[in-house]
Amino acid sequence: MKFTSAFLLVGCIVWAGEPADRPLSVKAKLRFHAVETASPGFVVEMAAYAGALHWMDTPREWGQGGAAYGKRVASAAGATAIRNVFAFALDSTLREDPRYRRSGHGNFFARMGHAARETFVTRTDGGRTRFATWRFGSAVGAACLSNVWYPDRLNTFSSGMEQGAATIGLDLLGNVASEFWPDVKHIVFRRQ
Repeated sequence: MKFTSAFLLVGCIVWAGEPADRPLSVKAKLRFHAVETASPGFVVEMAAYAGALHWMDTPREWGQGGAAYGKRVASAAGATAIRNVFAFALDSTLREDPRYRRSGHGNFFARMGHAARETFVTRTDGGRTRFATWRFGSAVGAACLSNVWYPDRLNTFSSGMEQGAATIGLDLLGNVASEFWPDVKHIVFRRQ
């Protein structure tokens, strides 16, 4: 799991963006999740994630070789697509905003705390803050549903809950990347 997180963190850093403060319309939320599902960053993330799973031989029943790697890519892409469909349905219905909002100021620990907080809470379209139902519901729901194509030993509710928790952990890493990447980019590339 350590290698998987590292690969996805790199993908998140490369594609981290900064949203506007205006609420998203339902059409804009659909576009947001479509980009999350079909962008060049998505392709890179799925290839890297599947590479890590392939290297770790997870699940072992799928074996090794090109066909097994392809199965892992398809599995990762399918699970992510399912998650984005669930996320769109939830954030549109519940009027929650799926975008991360950077703090951009304060010391390192304050900004890390902000990134962690933004993993658990979200803003509503009306500007209020509440528990991020869209994030947790889509992570757990997609993990449980996508388990159907896994071997029987992994096609369990507890495995789905573990995968959902891992997805939330990766969301946290993505939020940290979104918080700090503009600063790193400015220092490394000497641009804003």
